[in-house]
Amino acid sequence: MHFPSLVVKASGVHAPEQGRIEILENCAIAVDETGTIEQVLHPTHSDHDALIEGAEQRKILHRLDKNDVLIPGLVDLHIHAPQWPQLGKALDAPLEDWLQKYTFPLEAKFADHDYARTIYDDLVRTLLAHGTTTAVYFGSVDFQANVILAEACLRHGQRALVGKVAMDHKGQCPDYYRDASTETALEESRRFVEKISTMRQGSNPLVLPAITPRFIPSCTDELLHGLGALAAQTGCHVQSHCSESDWEVSHVRSRLGKSDTEAFDDFGLLTNRTILAHSNFISEQDMALMAQRGAAVAHCPLSNAYFANAVFPLRKALSHGVDVGLGTDIAGGFSPSIFDTARYALMASRHACCGTAPDRLQSARGSGETPLTTAETFWLATTAGGRALSLPIGLFKPGYAFDAICVRSNTTGSGFRQDPDVDTLTDVFEKLVLTADRSCISDVWVNGKRRT
Repeated sequence: MHFPSLVVKASGVHAPEQGRIEILENCAIAVDETGTIEQVLHPTHSDHDALIEGAEQRKILHRLDKNDVLIPGLVDLHIHAPQWPQLGKALDAPLEDWLQKYTFPLEAKFADHDYARTIYDDLVRTLLAHGTTTAVYFGSVDFQANVILAEACLRHGQRALVGKVAMDHKGQCPDYYRDASTETALEESRRFVEKISTMRQGSNPLVLPAITPRFIPSCTDELLHGLGALAAQTGCHVQSHCSESDWEVSHVRSRLGKSDTEAFDDFGLLTNRTILAHSNFISEQDMALMAQRGAAVAHCPLSNAYFANAVFPLRKALSHGVDVGLGTDIAGGFSPSIFDTARYALMASRHACCGTAPDRLQSARGSGETPLTTAETFWLATTAGGRALSLPIGLFKPGYAFDAICVRSNTTGSGFRQDPDVDTLTDVFEKLVLTADRSCISDVWVNGKRRT
């Protein structure tokens, strides 16, 4: 019998499709030397017992406790890495002022590479501890600071997309924090893509580059066209912000005479590897265009409450075939946890459905759209995030990477409790989604390797 490099014996849960979970009770998951799942065997499978016995003999068996639940690793589609020191403060200004008053001065500090090393090492370790096995990072303008971020991800074993932020518009970006010229922005974006590809990662790279125009207001048309050409040449992922606030939407409309989505498409930046953060104000035409191009949305419900003043039309976007995952939007969002983000998404969908004006009739208060279910919320945090990135992550399925976290119930101080006398595994799943926190996470795996 062929033996893998790792066998995990556990009860787990994943979401094969929107709105449906699958309970994997006492299953054995076999993982090969590349970190890829080979088999998921239920206890009734004819090879199950032999696999467990052989793995035990070879000391490659990891057996979870009865209070443990194995779930796919969490996927965070939108993080501003250099804003990590700002988490939990400086949320008192609208977006256009917040950037100038707080954020650009902080991000400029990452030209100090010793500072960057300290902050990024702490960021990556902390997010892994919160169960974020895949992170999509905006870096800063400084080239080398972004290399330092990629190195931190590799050192700690976090799957990541990292982008050197491109921003050259003199009317929108301060003199002390922008690319020196359009040519510099394009050259350093290209050089960063090449640099990531030269890092020794083997045939299954953990860290990928992302072409990263900050957002349309901070970039000239020439830069956006050039980055679109770079995306076409390299096939890289693209990330940016889209239709985030009233100010941002009106800026793009007055400057270009079109929506953000239409503009990104015209610049060659709307591809099947594009992640657009926020997108609160996209129209149904925008949604149809996103779905046609295969672009995805990073839904950031917490920061939307501060900067968008609107609720992303999640149900409508999904109905139009748009891929959507979740983003913390550190530090516009004040929590590093995708569990928290999932709950904020759940609450935002309920507010959108039911409305917030008690003086109106119930039928007129909200959109009337069906709010998210717990199963859909979990799907957004795992499977949908992997699909948005076109990466084989987020499921316990042969051919997918074994990115997983062990969530333990009944730990001291945690609200995630289970009573075996009354709770089914489905009950435990719902409790996990709504109550699990950092204190419950006992183990984290990325590509089949334990990271905590």
